Amino acid sequence: MKSVHEGRSSAVTRHSGIGVPSGVRAATPGVASPGATFSPLYLQIKALITRGLQGGEWKPGETIPSEGDLARRYGVSQGTVRKAIDAMATENLLVRRQGKGTFVATHHEPRAQFRFLRLAPDDDRDEHSESRILDCRRMRASADLAHLLRLKAGDGIVAIRRVLSFDGAPTVLDDIWLNGSVFKGLTAERIAAYHGPLYGLFESEFATPMTRAEERIRAVPADAASAGILEVATGAPLLMVERVSMTYDDRPVELRRGLYSTAHHHYRNTLR
Repeated sequence: MKSVHEGRSSAVTRHSGIGVPSGVRAATPGVASPGATFSPLYLQIKALITRGLQGGEWKPGETIPSEGDLARRYGVSQGTVRKAIDAMATENLLVRRQGKGTFVATHHEPRAQFRFLRLAPDDDRDEHSESRILDCRRMRASADLAHLLRLKAGDGIVAIRRVLSFDGAPTVLDDIWLNGSVFKGLTAERIAAYHGPLYGLFESEFATPMTRAEERIRAVPADAASAGILEVATGAPLLMVERVSMTYDDRPVELRRGLYSTAHHHYRNTLR
């Protein structure tokens, strides 16, 4: 087993088929290379494991090799691998299960199906949810959408409008825009035929798990069209939630602007 110090100079460059992560330059301890960017060893291992996830070596829901196997693979200590996995578990990329191992996070798990939806009922009861697609079509990205999805204006995107209801009451009106090159073949019929969360569809059929998201929230009045769909009065207060969702390497692939009715719900978040 190579030591941690020796691993800094050789571990991540020696693994078959995988080089040093982009932006990380392995260096001999105590020797500063001109222009070198130092990255802790566990973050280099984290980047290598993430690259394996991105390349489909371990798919959502599957178990990854044990810490010992990964330590031997990358030529580092188990402690270094454990620290990398801990960081990935904190970011919801991996899930530890006592006595079973470590698994790639998936949106098919009940606890993760509404991971990015922070709306909760005021009485905290369990609710039956139902999604209804109002529109799904291909279009060209405007400058605004292209900027947020890191595309060029005019690139192809998929536009979806849907209503999310809880216990039969329409509560969320979502406008969703997706990178068209990633979601080729996505249609309203394909969405309707899929029984599960939308992010589960993206993960299973388009190999694009959403790993994190950034949101902006503001209060807006309901216009006539949204009021009719959400069954509220025109001018009623709504939460407008703009979310950019990323896959591996922080690559944005989805922009979502949702109007939330909070007559019987509230936006809930946990801060740590």
